[in-house]
Amino acid sequence: MKKVAFYTLGCKVNQYETEAMGELFKKSGYEIVDSENYADVYVINTCTVTNMSDRKSRQYIRKVKKINPKSVIAVVGCYSQTAPEEVLEIEGVNVVMGTNDRKKIVDIVENIDNNDKVSTVDDIMKVKQFEEMEIRESRGKTRAFLKIQEGCDRFCSYCIIPYARGPVRSRLLDNIVKEVKNLANNGFNEIVLTGIHVASYGKDLGNVGLIDVLKAVHNIDKIKRIRMSSVEPLLFTDEFIETISKMEKICPHFHLSLQSGCDETLKRMNRRYTTSEYKDIVDKLRKNIKDVSITTDVIVGFPGETQEEFNQTYTFLENIKLTQMHVFKYSPRKGTKAAEMKDQVSPQDKQIRSDKLMDLSKKNFKEFANKFKDRQLEVLFEQKNDDGYYEGLTPNYIRVLVKSNEDIQGKILKVKITQIKDEFVEGVLV
Repeated sequence: MKKVAFYTLGCKVNQYETEAMGELFKKSGYEIVDSENYADVYVINTCTVTNMSDRKSRQYIRKVKKINPKSVIAVVGCYSQTAPEEVLEIEGVNVVMGTNDRKKIVDIVENIDNNDKVSTVDDIMKVKQFEEMEIRESRGKTRAFLKIQEGCDRFCSYCIIPYARGPVRSRLLDNIVKEVKNLANNGFNEIVLTGIHVASYGKDLGNVGLIDVLKAVHNIDKIKRIRMSSVEPLLFTDEFIETISKMEKICPHFHLSLQSGCDETLKRMNRRYTTSEYKDIVDKLRKNIKDVSITTDVIVGFPGETQEEFNQTYTFLENIKLTQMHVFKYSPRKGTKAAEMKDQVSPQDKQIRSDKLMDLSKKNFKEFANKFKDRQLEVLFEQKNDDGYYEGLTPNYIRVLVKSNEDIQGKILKVKITQIKDEFVEGVLV
């Protein structure tokens, strides 16, 4: 039996697409092996958010060519889409595919040998249709990611993704429902709706929006939990909040990308909201949804971010008390407006600012999690870690660790919270 290995960099959308390509290979008789193992075909699903992502892709290509010099190497995804000629020139690469037409990947790799070089990358800006790539099994997971949307038209000044993913394309609602039903029948309790810019769902279809997807998935009996991946804050209108507050399957956790707590910085980033609008949305979510947890992304050291601007961000985040923050040190990305901006911030200042926000994030998490100490919460257990603890998530995205003699992976069980740590809690099964 032929073997294929996947190496995936980047976001949840990439993870979904890797699993979908994996199913195509399995249908064609391939065995999927670990990315470090010997394989006939290696598929590298790339990220291009930072220049570092590009470098990691190149390192892995060199590594697998040593494992099997006769293997066929296919490089797909965002890095391939934005720099196809550069990727094709890398020694060992045979196939370059972008962020579309990946359903053809098996046919392409089976019709070349390891001396050939082929690129199928086209102009992504001209693509108007969502590429259907269905998942039935979602290997080894207890919650399934479901891609419902592709592309972005926001053009934030630091981001290359609109050029890598193209315009907004939405998946047909009937196809979403069909895949969720398949996943539910295969034992999945939780669905995570994901995409490049989920809030834009339906913009190209004209007669549906994200709320219609949520309602349709909510009506599928076997699904117990629904989450959305990172979403644009302005999606949360009063009407949207009121509607989701009445849908008990929607998890009370929302990842609202902030990026900066300073309005001047947000303008340079080309973000389309102000800090006061963001705070208003957070206040309404907290008022309408019990035990809601709100997490975010923040970029420190964006070009022109003075100490005063950072202080504004810190004060804003200190006051708003979001549950957790993913903090990123700004990294210039070739091809974006921000990379050409003056007043780039020094690496030392970026590190200091990052450390300060990470400390605040840990403090905020402990404060939020302490509200649940000695309470009983439902936890969906995902895996057993190397220390022998089962790990899972509450509906509001608190990571919980428990000891159990039984195999509880994939089960939703009640846990009494006993200890609060920096980024997770411990508990005992009830």
